[in-house]
Amino acid sequence: MALSVWLDAAVAGVFGLLIGSFLNVVIYRLPRILELQWEREVADYAAASAMAREPEGSAAASTDASTAPFNLLVPRSRCQACGHQLRWYENIPVLSYLALRGKCASCGVRISMRYPLVELLTGALFFYCAARFGLTASAAAWALFCSMLVAMAFIDWDTTLLPDNLTLPLLWAGLLASAAGFIEVSLAESVVGAAGGYLSLWLVYWAFKLSTGKEGMGYGDFKLFAALGAWFGWPALVPLILMASVVGACVGIAMKVTSGLREGGYVPFGPFLVGAGLAALILGPHAVQNAILGLLRL
Repeated sequence: MALSVWLDAAVAGVFGLLIGSFLNVVIYRLPRILELQWEREVADYAAASAMAREPEGSAAASTDASTAPFNLLVPRSRCQACGHQLRWYENIPVLSYLALRGKCASCGVRISMRYPLVELLTGALFFYCAARFGLTASAAAWALFCSMLVAMAFIDWDTTLLPDNLTLPLLWAGLLASAAGFIEVSLAESVVGAAGGYLSLWLVYWAFKLSTGKEGMGYGDFKLFAALGAWFGWPALVPLILMASVVGACVGIAMKVTSGLREGGYVPFGPFLVGAGLAALILGPHAVQNAILGLLRL
């Protein structure tokens, strides 16, 4: 029985490596896809406004330009430095990075360590989900949860953006997983957790803005915390926000002391919410709360 559990977990871990490879694409491309979409919307609006101002019969030329498709599947992965298109054997999770010694096969430019790390992190999380829940719908639900959190953490760290394309599906997935019995959270707790997660940070946002005139966080943080509330239920909200706030404050202070803060002196909050969510999955929300309270007493 024990051997079967470990074999199942190993299979899930290998699948997680493959998903991690895809998450690298999501992390890099999704913000750019959204930027292109916003640029097109602005251009379309400007063109429509210009046409409305023009006399009838003298409409402005269309602003649409034919561009090569750019989405999560097209074009194929390539070196960002020289444009070398990766062959299939150069795109095997972790192994290709090791075989290439972390360099592009064409130009020799170093490949970021982030790529294998994202793959290993995702593989480890899939392994954990299968080892804990078996190859069940619950394991699949929590593996989906982990995948989306990993993608959001890196996207927010890079761009301070938490896309609705990820936060809202994660929120609905939590509610549906609760309704279907895939997670050990009642639907009532899940719904109240989602509402409480959103409203709590919304209130903090407006209190901070009204008192300082500045925005302390973005709306994506509200939605991510709402999603965590849907997955863990309202009783977990305090432990989750406590861990995210304490760890985020410690990291922010350390970065300020070492002059590591980016321009504007801010640290995105999303990665710390993600860390709290993953810790709550592995340790349990109350264990997280006790650990943070113990740390604060030191």
